[in-house]
Amino acid sequence: MPGDRDWPSNDAWRKLNSSVGGRLMRGQPLAQVCHGATLDAGACAALQNTYNFPELYVTDPVNIMSPYWLNNSCSPYAPYASADGSGSCTLGNLAQYAIRVTGADDVVAGVNFAREHNIRLTIKNTGHDVQGRSAGAGSLGLWMHNLKDISFIDYSSPKYHGKAARIGAGIEVGEAYEAAHQSGLTITGGTCPSVGVAGGWFPGGGHGPLASMYGLGADTTLEFEVVTADGTVVIATPDNEHSDLYWALSGGGPGNYGVVLSITAKAWPDMSVAGAVFTFVNTNDDTYWKAIRAWMKALLALNQIPGLSTASGFSSQGFTMNFATLPGGTQESLNEALAPYMAQLKSLDMLMVANTTQVHSSFFDHFNAYVESPPINITMAARMIPASLVQDDSKLDTLVSTMRTLTEEQGVFALVSNNVSLSRAGVAAGSNSVLPAWRDTLFLANFGQYAANGKSWADLSADQTRVNHWQTLLRDQTPGGGAYANEATFNDATWKEDYFGANYDRLLSIKRSYDPEGLFWANTAVGSDANWVAQLDGRLCRPR
Repeated sequence: MPGDRDWPSNDAWRKLNSSVGGRLMRGQPLAQVCHGATLDAGACAALQNTYNFPELYVTDPVNIMSPYWLNNSCSPYAPYASADGSGSCTLGNLAQYAIRVTGADDVVAGVNFAREHNIRLTIKNTGHDVQGRSAGAGSLGLWMHNLKDISFIDYSSPKYHGKAARIGAGIEVGEAYEAAHQSGLTITGGTCPSVGVAGGWFPGGGHGPLASMYGLGADTTLEFEVVTADGTVVIATPDNEHSDLYWALSGGGPGNYGVVLSITAKAWPDMSVAGAVFTFVNTNDDTYWKAIRAWMKALLALNQIPGLSTASGFSSQGFTMNFATLPGGTQESLNEALAPYMAQLKSLDMLMVANTTQVHSSFFDHFNAYVESPPINITMAARMIPASLVQDDSKLDTLVSTMRTLTEEQGVFALVSNNVSLSRAGVAAGSNSVLPAWRDTLFLANFGQYAANGKSWADLSADQTRVNHWQTLLRDQTPGGGAYANEATFNDATWKEDYFGANYDRLLSIKRSYDPEGLFWANTAVGSDANWVAQLDGRLCRPR
């Protein structure tokens, strides 16, 4: 850590900077414009208006999108900041330095420097990170955001012949969709436009609007270009000497087996897409929760329609199906699919305030019509809900009752329903490291609690504890199930089972093979507890 006897000297940092073409940057909190000598009242006011939205963090080398992991060490809000610039402003959990990566050589230099000087290494693209994996006090950061190359090729291998996308680690979901559209193609990707595709979304498994059509992101991977812990650049495919690394990176979690420079994944011809959105409000608690229960039942049928995905959300106040995605569908076919549920809403006399269905000529146009970037000031958890639970009326009643109680505690829910069964995704069991529970999931329940601006660290910690407890409540109702680690809690006591399941032991063996000393470390990453224990000041120490 900075100030320690063995912290790299200024000369060592200068040499590193020279080796990466002068692209070594000091970490700086975004909110420094609200403090001390760097106080700028106008800039601080502007920052306060944008601090809770993703765009601000995407183009920053060290700041991440999580109130908990930013931990008010340098906040733009009172009581941590004041008009006279007083208040504390430190880096906290953020990287001390970051390399603005422009190619493999920069990553190799950073990996070798961190290993040789025994300092923490972190990896960041956009900073979508509820687990705090791309931040670390005293760390050297690898900022991958500028690796913006994307191309489309005719790919041929023993297992696949067809169109493919080669995607640099800095590409965001919206950029990938747009580039594919311009080439007359489409690829799988996430729902939020600014999520990084290659480094976090694909290795984490990756769900999105086209998952019911083509599978999870990890089901579509063809190869990874990776810098390993010894500073070597390798290509990992299912058929070469690094097939074990390919397997681990295809669903076994991001930032832990190596630094992904690029990924190659399947691509398909673009097509028209039918979409829908509807909203109803809570005017009577009992009928409102009957309507939400009926939606979960409706998903049993909707989930069987080839290609159909839905994303919905609710609080104690109202419910919105944010969008349905039906590739190749028509208004008539999508309305027909939704008609039985609409009839139930009518019978319950629900107050519908929006209900539209339309067809766009391309997936990219569909995506832009329905998707918005959500605010980041939320403490989040997740649990996969299997179809078997929803088919059991008693178990479903218990689940709905739990959800109702949590919304009364200011909780909010998002339900993402994709059919990613092995047969639908077109993959064989064990062909990648996707959590097996995904294959039986009817919908992923994301849930959490929004944080008010300037909320104290003690209250943010209490929110984290509360939401983790909520995750446990749903875990108890889904034994043997799982959660999507990219959207779940960092302090889940059963994270190995919940986030990796039966794949954990094999993933741990691969981790030890490629990174025996644990250079790459992140919360709830495979092997993290075996290699290091995070201390309160952010340093990592060997377990005793």
